[in-house]
Formats: sequence, structure tokens, C-alpha cells
Amino acid sequence: MTKPEEFQELRPLLFSIAYRILGSVGEAEDAVQEAWLRYESASVRPGSTKAFLSTVVTRISIDVLRSARVRREAYAGPWLPEPLLTDPYEDPVRSAELADSLSMAALLLLERLTPLERAVFVLREVFAFGFPEIASAVGRSEAACHQLAVRARRHMESGRPRFDADRKEREELAERFFDAFRDGDVDALAELLASDVRMTGDSGGKAPQVKPVVVGVEHVVRVLAAFGPLVVRGAGAVEPQLVNGQPGAIFRDRHGQVLSAWALDVLGGRIQAIRAVNNPDKLRHVGPLADAWETLREANGPGG
Repeated sequence: MTKPEEFQELRPLLFSIAYRILGSVGEAEDAVQEAWLRYESASVRPGSTKAFLSTVVTRISIDVLRSARVRREAYAGPWLPEPLLTDPYEDPVRSAELADSLSMAALLLLERLTPLERAVFVLREVFAFGFPEIASAVGRSEAACHQLAVRARRHMESGRPRFDADRKEREELAERFFDAFRDGDVDALAELLASDVRMTGDSGGKAPQVKPVVVGVEHVVRVLAAFGPLVVRGAGAVEPQLVNGQPGAIFRDRHGQVLSAWALDVLGGRIQAIRAVNNPDKLRHVGPLADAWETLREANGPGG
């Protein structure tokens, strides 16, 4: 098998590792591309291509995450991961771990870890790498990696997100939610939301936003009821879509261009969290972007 063939075969795995470490589609794609360049230029063929490329993409991702942390501290408003609509890597044996680690709730928990803890957790708990492989990937001893894994697992377990297991039920609830949202049906929305529901919006200061964080069913319903009619008047589409493995939707303008991506956390037959990614910089990979400000002006009508 040629180098390009080996790389293309491993590319889904490499992207999935990098995305979970970085929480960014663009940065993960860049890390994978840099891993390819290093592999292509290597003068000696590695004994294990998978081990070599996994090590390279992990080390690149750790370095990128360290610099990204500084930028995220200065980020305008709440920071959310870039939405991922499809995980390219599939493994039936690890399907539960892959799905759990992909949700926005899990990625936000991973933000609490140090870059090394995050990398070790992803390699060990999500992809089941052995400690010798992990030690090589992160440049630490096996004993140190065991300790990093224990600390990371403790942090993650303390806040591990829980979701309803039945995917069909979650998607049906999400469909009812978005129908009620489009209709501005306050009573229906209130019935679908948990009493302590939390709505978070990530605009990065680059898109319209009512409030960055809204907590409590009454406050969230008020925001949704005000926002829903704007979507309808703007003749936009609310397209049901799995976002980071959770029920959600892509919001589009009248031309089909992307405005926003929403992901819902569902537990106990109620929506516990709504996360809306509105920052256009985080939506470029989803499709052609709409001008959110212009769409809002059109929806508000003359003088809006």
C-alpha cells in the first residue's frame, strides 16, 4: 500500500482524535494535513503507520490546544465547540464511547482538562489506545500517563453528561420542540423544557444574539417565543440535523445559506440544554454562510 493510500485509510481516525482534543473542525483538519506532510517527508517508513500518524496528530493537537487556550480566554462571550454533523470514524466496538465523547456537553467538560490530560483521556477512554502507545504519543512515561488518565477520568466522571438512550425518542422530542419554536407556541415549548433549562449562544461578537446565556424555563421560553417569529418572517428553514451526535438543527436563510447550528441535550423527556453556535467562523464547514445581520433586518421589516 502506498503512503497516500495508508494515510487516506487512517484519515477518519486521525481527524476524530484531533477534533476531540481541539473541539474545532478547522483546527483538526489542519492538524491532520500537517500530519500528512510530516509522514510524506519522512525518509524512513515507520514500523506502524497508525502509531506514527496518531502520535504526530496528537502532538500537533496538543501544541495547537495550548495556544488556543489563550485565545479562548479572550473570546467574546461563551465559547462552544465547532459543530460536527458527521463523525468520519466508525468503530462498532467503540460506538458508545465515540458517541458520548462527541457531544458538546462532553467537549465542554474536556475543556476543563489540561492539554495533556485531554489527549490521554481521548486516546485511552475513547479510542482504547494502550499505555505504551499513549506514552509515545504524548512524550511522557507510562506511569505518568496512568496518572494523567486517572485525573482526567475523575474530572470527567464528576460532570459526565447523561442523555436519554433512545435516539428515536430524542429526535421526536426535538422535532416537537422545533415545530413549537416555529409556531411561537409558548405552552408547547414550556412543556418540552426542563425547569432549569440552560440556553447558551456562541456568536463570538460576530452575529446577532439576544443574550449569551439564558437560564430557567420561563426566561428561555420568552427568548424562543420572540425569536421564532423572526425565523418565520425571514422565510428561513429550520433543518433537523444531528449535531455532535445529539438532536439539533441547522438554521438557514431564504437562500438556503447557513445562519446557525443548534444542539439539544435531552434527559428524562425534557430538553436540559440548548446550545446555539452563531459565530460564522465556526460554521464555514457546514455550508455557504448567510449574512445574519441582513437576515435579521429583513425579518424585522422596514425600519428594523
